[in-house]
Amino acid sequence: MEEIKLRGDYIKLGQALKASNFVESGIMAKLVIQDGLVTVNGEVETRRGRKLIGGDVVSFEGETIKIIK
Repeated sequence: MEEIKLRGDYIKLGQALKASNFVESGIMAKLVIQDGLVTVNGEVETRRGRKLIGGDVVSFEGETIKIIK
């Protein structure tokens, strides 16, 4: 499980996918999120701008990111 440490209060879902190298670009992040391939805390998330806060867990293609403060 990869961890992303927050610099502010939150990180947007699309940015988190790019920061963890799960996707190569913002366009790719948008597409995989819109296609329902990404979950946040176990539930499918289709909003690229979803704000992730400390404790959130993102999963995509068997990989997991945990957001930490």
